[in-house]
Amino acid sequence: MEDFIYDKDSDGIVTVTMDMQGQNANTMNARFEPGMRAICDRLEAEDELTGVVFASAKSTFFAGGDLHDILATTEATQETFDFIEANKATYRRLEKLPVPVVAAINGAALGGGYELCLACNHRIVVDNPKAVVGLPEVTLGLLPGAGGVVRLTAKLGLETALPYLLEGKQVPPQDALKVGMVDEIISDNDDLIPAAKAWIKANPEKTVQPWDQKGFRYPGGDALHPKVRQMVMASTAMLYKKTRGLLPAPEKILDVAVTSMRMNFDAALRMETRRFIGLMASKEAKAAISTFFFGMQAINSGKVRPDGERWKAGSAAVLGAGMMGSGIAYAHAKRGLATRLKDTDQANAEKGKGYSEKLCAKAISRGRMDEAGKAALLEAITPTTENAEPGSVDIIIEAVFEDIDLKDKVIADTWPMLSEDGIYGSNTSTLPISILAESCPDPSRFIGLHFFSPVDKMKVVEIIMGEKTSQDTLRKAYDYVQQIGYMPIVVNDSRGFFTSRVFGTFMDEGCQLLVDGMAPTAIERAAWLAGMPVGPLQVFDEVSLILGQKVRKTHEALDERLSVESNFGQHNTATVDVTDPMIEMGRGGRQYGGGFYDYDADGNRTLWDGLDQFAKGNRDVPLDDAVDRILYRQAIETLRCLDEGVLNTEVEANLGGIMAIGFPAHTGGAIQFIRGEGIDRFMARAKELAATYGERFAVPDSIYDRLRDKAVQAA
Repeated sequence: MEDFIYDKDSDGIVTVTMDMQGQNANTMNARFEPGMRAICDRLEAEDELTGVVFASAKSTFFAGGDLHDILATTEATQETFDFIEANKATYRRLEKLPVPVVAAINGAALGGGYELCLACNHRIVVDNPKAVVGLPEVTLGLLPGAGGVVRLTAKLGLETALPYLLEGKQVPPQDALKVGMVDEIISDNDDLIPAAKAWIKANPEKTVQPWDQKGFRYPGGDALHPKVRQMVMASTAMLYKKTRGLLPAPEKILDVAVTSMRMNFDAALRMETRRFIGLMASKEAKAAISTFFFGMQAINSGKVRPDGERWKAGSAAVLGAGMMGSGIAYAHAKRGLATRLKDTDQANAEKGKGYSEKLCAKAISRGRMDEAGKAALLEAITPTTENAEPGSVDIIIEAVFEDIDLKDKVIADTWPMLSEDGIYGSNTSTLPISILAESCPDPSRFIGLHFFSPVDKMKVVEIIMGEKTSQDTLRKAYDYVQQIGYMPIVVNDSRGFFTSRVFGTFMDEGCQLLVDGMAPTAIERAAWLAGMPVGPLQVFDEVSLILGQKVRKTHEALDERLSVESNFGQHNTATVDVTDPMIEMGRGGRQYGGGFYDYDADGNRTLWDGLDQFAKGNRDVPLDDAVDRILYRQAIETLRCLDEGVLNTEVEANLGGIMAIGFPAHTGGAIQFIRGEGIDRFMARAKELAATYGERFAVPDSIYDRLRDKAVQAA
């Protein structure tokens, strides 16, 4: 009972204050159910009880289930079923009390926390943007398992409840009041419990939940209502289009919500439990929890950041007003970071600023920005052809064309602008930072800062450490990336680093499938089924075949300059065999009028009918093999990056792959995908693919052994 403070006042109202010991937040841990059971026993035995208020001693109300316990679940067992049912039973006992029960919500009430609120008769929330409510379980590969699906559907009706169940929205107080997720808002936290007690005194008869009242009808109609039936059919189709059948949680949520309307309330709660425990043991849930909760938490909290004081840039310069430079300038200005956007031509620099103006206009049209915000953002960007005063800029981002000689010249010319403790970043996507740093007076302050296109949408930056880059520079770069609202992924210097290497294998595997004789439509379909945002042939067109060729030739020239053989992209043989002839035919990609696809005047695309000339084989590649080839190729290259020390952590490998290059999110990232499949099973399948399709799928057993050892250490 030390986790619950029980206080009865002179009016017979009991306030139960949750205060889970040894934790920053209240969670549904192993102590929760016994404690709540004891509270229910005491409340049911209480003489002259007139009402109950649930409150929190933490800054949040209740954070929901303990995710460590869920990660430890390996199968759906009777024991797990009984544990979940026991937790839910306490909520059911609360709503069966013969007195009104009120939730006094002082902070975030999410998952199991909001499910507790739903079991109360009335919900009062403090007017604080952090006091969000909601059921975000779907974002963790789960469904609300403590009555959330059943109760929210009964409270709001299916049509209103579904978006909150299927999208996991965290809803601020005013919006929650408007939709009916809470019933009252109080401006001051100190007035929260008094307001709850006042409502109890004013509503002593409010003791029976709507769904327990005789003649209860679902808002908007039950499952047989024509409008509801039509909506369910449409929702099913839309859901499959969105998830591609790769995410079991949304499908189960929809099933529970609809089915709950056709059965007894308590039976619906049991059905919800059965669906929940099945998801607990799923690899999709483990992937989502590991990557999107604990992984994101590690990045945001700075666990992979060097120790030291937080650093904040006060001024910036972006060199090159092309698509990347213009996007970076916009990202700076959006966060109030004053930026010089420099180009060799003033008209180009002005055009680069115009890119931000267009994005602002779009935001205004969608109600996400006002004219004052637009003016402030544009004021922060200064288009110019001149360097700033020496020593006046805290951070410089070089974003010129991917040519090492050009970059050398630009870096040397603009370095004097840098302030005494400032840092210089190159937006190179493949060129070694250690080599570019040779142009710097102080290589310790030079680092790679690789943004992704379009910059305003791709909220991740690959930070690349050169051989002489200092930890102090890394710390500042990490803080800068977070300062502008992006996610930092730290990697070590290598040809192509991490993202470009892996992305190249995805595009090459599309070409490999084409060479093997697979139909282009089937190749794109396989990528869709794998969960990739865009097929390899389409994405090659968007990136441009010519750019890929230029990058390859740049590295060939670099090899010659350094008298080395880097083996950069050594397995990407099909890319050369297919794209070089296409470029000679004038098919350099979308911006050049056509590539793998033809484009009409309206931008509609159709696959080019000349692609069959590149099929050297007549192999009937099974669709399942094509899906695996697309996923395994990228996962294996990510594994190589991790083994070579290009990547430092699995967290960065997983999140970087998903956010920067579109590795399917349902897997939790490339390394989590390997763990989800099972290391031994993945290894066996990779060997099958290598035997059938080539050595690019071959990985030494020792690498798998090291991955297995890391799993033991993590456990």
